[in-house]
Amino acid sequence: MTKKLVIVESPAKARTLGKLLGSSYSLKASMGHVRDLPRSQLGVDLEEGFAPKYVVPRAKSKIVKELKEAAKAASIIYLATDPDREGEAISWHLQNVTKTNRKPYRRVVFHEITKEAIERAFAKPRSIDMHLVNAQQARRILDRLVGYKLSPLLWQKVRRGLSAGRVQSVALRIIVDREREIERFVPVEYWTIEAELSKAAETAAFRALLIGLADGTKLEIKNEPEATKLSDRLKKASYTVSKVGTKKVNRQPAPPFITSTMQQEAWRKLRFSAKFTMSVAQELYEGLPIGDEGSVGLITYMRTDSTRVARSAIAETREFIASHYGAKYLPPHARTFAQTVKGAQEAHEAIRPTKIRREPSRLKPHLSDAQFKLYQLIWRRMVASQMSAATFANTTVDIQARCPRPKADYLFRASSSVNTFDGFMVLYIESKDEAEEKAGAKLPPLEKGDELKLINLLPEQHFTKPPARFTEATLIKMLEQWGIGRPSTYAPILSTIQEREYVTKTEGRFGPTELGVIVNDLLAKHFPGIVDIKFTAQMEDELDQVANENKDWVTVVQDFYAPFAQSLESAAELMEKVKLEEVTDEICPRCGKPMVIKYGRYGKFIACSGYPDCKYTKSFQVKVGVKCPQCGGEIVEKKSKKKRTFYGCSNYPDCTFATNLKPIPQPCPQCGGLLTVYRRNLAKCTKCDYKGRLAEVTESGAAAAQVTETTRKSKAPAGGKKTTKERGAKKTARKRRSSKKAAG
Repeated sequence: MTKKLVIVESPAKARTLGKLLGSSYSLKASMGHVRDLPRSQLGVDLEEGFAPKYVVPRAKSKIVKELKEAAKAASIIYLATDPDREGEAISWHLQNVTKTNRKPYRRVVFHEITKEAIERAFAKPRSIDMHLVNAQQARRILDRLVGYKLSPLLWQKVRRGLSAGRVQSVALRIIVDREREIERFVPVEYWTIEAELSKAAETAAFRALLIGLADGTKLEIKNEPEATKLSDRLKKASYTVSKVGTKKVNRQPAPPFITSTMQQEAWRKLRFSAKFTMSVAQELYEGLPIGDEGSVGLITYMRTDSTRVARSAIAETREFIASHYGAKYLPPHARTFAQTVKGAQEAHEAIRPTKIRREPSRLKPHLSDAQFKLYQLIWRRMVASQMSAATFANTTVDIQARCPRPKADYLFRASSSVNTFDGFMVLYIESKDEAEEKAGAKLPPLEKGDELKLINLLPEQHFTKPPARFTEATLIKMLEQWGIGRPSTYAPILSTIQEREYVTKTEGRFGPTELGVIVNDLLAKHFPGIVDIKFTAQMEDELDQVANENKDWVTVVQDFYAPFAQSLESAAELMEKVKLEEVTDEICPRCGKPMVIKYGRYGKFIACSGYPDCKYTKSFQVKVGVKCPQCGGEIVEKKSKKKRTFYGCSNYPDCTFATNLKPIPQPCPQCGGLLTVYRRNLAKCTKCDYKGRLAEVTESGAAAAQVTETTRKSKAPAGGKKTTKERGAKKTARKRRSSKKAAG
């Protein structure tokens, strides 16, 4: 019997779909794109309407051959790739490389891999949407033109192996601009004064902050003398409650996740990178074996910018809330969320569990640690989005301080926020990028006219702070706000600028490297449009117009390329050379000249500064300051073939010690073995089962080092004099030398 062929991107997706579709269907995986622009040439005909020249990569030739044979044997071919522009383009390429005479092709689109969604999709197949394909083609061609035209220029002017990207260059500029804001920032001193007060008849104390004069005039306390002078006045003041106000405030839950908010929250709560988050989400979407259920898709499609949720999913969520939390946690009407993302595709849904009844605790035995954590985050966010608002009683108390000499009235204010109903917060609270101001401590019962007793005045010095460096969460948020990139591009943008060594991440925050600053400045000077935030956002709008059938893709590319080509011609002549060579503290063993860090096609290496007279080179190694536990050599940072960082012995291949976890200098307190950084704040021994808090280990190590140094100094004689033992040893040595001379 001739089967119907369904082509998807991945084997996991094929397994899940195969279970739902049954034996009359044959499933094949394309393993992503099967055609692309050639790597060895531009692959775009600039004279013929930017026509792309697509080729089948060598690595995909075997897969394409198998797909062709499967298509020939099938009665109908269904293209079931992902429901976005990228997925549409993959389906178009699949149809082109497998096309057989008289075999019908149908496009099926679904946003979750469930029986109901699959049945609906296969009941209403469609043809390929060329508007979506052309939007993806236009993006790919634009990126190829920028990459293949700019990169050789950077090779000539800066160093070999560099590359530039259209959207990534804008992300780099945002990071460089923020770094310069920080560098230019000059801290400004200011002071605050709090009064510790209590009712005369009570002992319970509370604090109130000095706001300004009683007439509403603000006070600026610039330095310590001003703070001291004002405190002296306020010590003699009388304090009276002038106003008490309490109001009920409702806090509404956040909407279910879209791609950007999921990436942000996964970074804040789990410290997952955007790339890792998307990788785990892909696994949850494509399906995982869940006990007796078999392989099941656990979440809806994870590349989306819409907060829309299907009515059936909302109804299921509300039923779950009513049965598990009670009627008071269920609002009278289902929640809908206004769309705030520019260019959002409302045909998509938010990221949510495919079944709310699949509680995270039930799935935990079947999921990896990362899968469970991300699924739990998505599940909680979805359920919380349909729960009742949290309620707070916010109280504000104004206090008047009357000073007799010089006569002046000052205003102090105390506030508190008391949670009176937890609502959605019983399940989920959204994290923030920066620390929120803490609500004041609970206030005692106070009424207008109450006389208060001053217990203490607490002046405190502060300095204004520079803007914070970007984290993954805040950078994605910035890109989204400007309309730069789309759900499928955020993770690649962040990965690319790190892989190119244009930025580094320290304690979770991005900072530009020297190379990143130089490349950014050259691009900003000679290609202002490439790194202009508004221009790049406008390009995204135009790509959206192509997808929405309102604009011709060739026109979009032409409008971009014409001025870009002129800038290229000008930059080739005018762009200054900036050759980067970092001098090391090493000396060439052949000629004695300093060694420098250079960059080749395979990354960093160390070479003699006397090149070409001296051609001595060696591999570049980043030492971590820890000795190898096996041979005593230096442990160095290394990169795997997949560009993942690991740590190994510098004496490889004689010593094969390696670990994926970063070693730290302190020895294991339990066995003296090598300690490594395990997760964010834990230390783990490579030899025994010890695990401990990283801060405690490093502090104890520093203390031990201090004790050792103190002991060494205390044992050493004052004034550099030798000990009796040392003097005796020297005297014996002199006698031996004298005896040898006499014997000779």
